[in-house]
Formats: sequence, C-alpha cells, structure tokens
Amino acid sequence: MRRPSRLRLRAGAALVPAAFLIAAGVPATAHAAPARTAAAAAVSSAGQVSPLSAGDGTPAGAVQWMKNHVGSTAWQGYCEKAVENAYGTTGVWASAIAHWNGAPHHSGTKPPAGSFVYWNISSYGHVGIADGNGGFYSTSINGKIGHASSVSYFSHYLGWTPGAVPHR
Repeated sequence: MRRPSRLRLRAGAALVPAAFLIAAGVPATAHAAPARTAAAAAVSSAGQVSPLSAGDGTPAGAVQWMKNHVGSTAWQGYCEKAVENAYGTTGVWASAIAHWNGAPHHSGTKPPAGSFVYWNISSYGHVGIADGNGGFYSTSINGKIGHASSVSYFSHYLGWTPGAVPHR
C-alpha cells in the first residue's frame, strides 16, 4: 500500500477551508466580499453603527454603500448579497426573486432612493438599489457594481420594494 506524499496532504488540507467558505456562501476567490469593518462604516466601541453611514440600515446609507463600491467585482453573481450588505446585513434572502416574492411590491420606474429594484432576468432574478432619480446601483453593470440611469437598463423590470433592512 502506497503512503500519500506530504505534498498531496497539504493540497488536501487547503481544500477544507475552501469547502467551509463555499458552504457559508462566500466566494472562494481573491475577490470574496470584504468583511465589514470599522473602515466600511463608523462603528462605536459599543458596536453600534453611526447614523447615515454606509451600511447603517438606512436608505441613504444603502445608496452610499453602493456608491462606495462602484467598480468592485467582489459581488459579481451575488446581487442579493450586495444589496443586503448595503443595508448592513447578509443571508436574509436566498435570491433576488425570493426577496421580490417575499416583500410588498410597487410599480413605477422612479422608485424612492434606497428602494430595492428587481428584474426577472434569470431563475434567481436580479436586484439593485434605487438612486431616487429613476436610476439604480447594482452588480452586473459591465461586470461590476455600477450605476445605470434607468431601470430599463436590464430587461423584464418587475418593480420595487421599500428600502429597509431586509427581513422575512
């Protein structure tokens, strides 16, 4: 019987942390979504986020979070995670279409700033954050988080849901 070499054992050991990342829904790449830190939002020593900072749970904070991340490819393929992160949370909804189906719907092409805007472009749907002027911030705009001036940037616009910390 042949014994495994140390090289193969080390390679196998490297797969275990990657498996945990994948199981937790974190992309196992160098572009994984950054951890939330005091630099991303003003956090007091008591652990509370200051009002009107990016990711603070307010519509203005969500818009600011998206603006701060324009150009990032870290959330590509994870639109729901990006908009939840913009509100300072994560892991509430499994997909954009699940979020759409679980929240009160509104129509109109000029949703309020911080609202979630949705498209039926795949079985998972797509979601972004409204800028309040008829445009939105989202992943998948030229392969990264970007801004589009109209909700008709993507096809099959569904509508919007109110801007608030996502919950079920």
